Amino acid sequence: MIASFGWSDLAYLALAVFLLSAGLALAYGALRLGGTLGRASSLLEGTEKELLPVISKLGGTVDRVNGQLDKVDQITGSAADAVGGVDAAVRAVSGIVTRPIEKLAGIAAGARHAASSARAGGGLRGAVRTGKEEAERREQDLVDELGDAE
Repeated sequence: MIASFGWSDLAYLALAVFLLSAGLALAYGALRLGGTLGRASSLLEGTEKELLPVISKLGGTVDRVNGQLDKVDQITGSAADAVGGVDAAVRAVSGIVTRPIEKLAGIAAGARHAASSARAGGGLRGAVRTGKEEAERREQDLVDELGDAE
């Protein structure tokens, strides 16, 4: 007996073919995805094996560089201390040397002005007073000039 084949049977057949092809497509996709994940896992394992020694060496290198930087820090600290000592010594010597020079410059300027005042007829007292005033002014000018130079 031949059974009749209706539209509903055709719909079930089409659904079965669709589900079978969808299942095959999903299985193929899952198979390809599994292969890709396997290759990615292998790549990560290889990278881990090769990268860990490099990271370890890099850590050692960073430790050695830090040690050298500590030494450089000590050297620069010592150099800064030495420069500070030299600066203090130069300032002390400068103070010792500049005061007599200021006095000599003041005496020379005072003598020059006192002589000029005496020749101009200002008398001995006026010449001495003019000389002292000029000597003090010249000394103060030198102090100001040396203060500006620092």
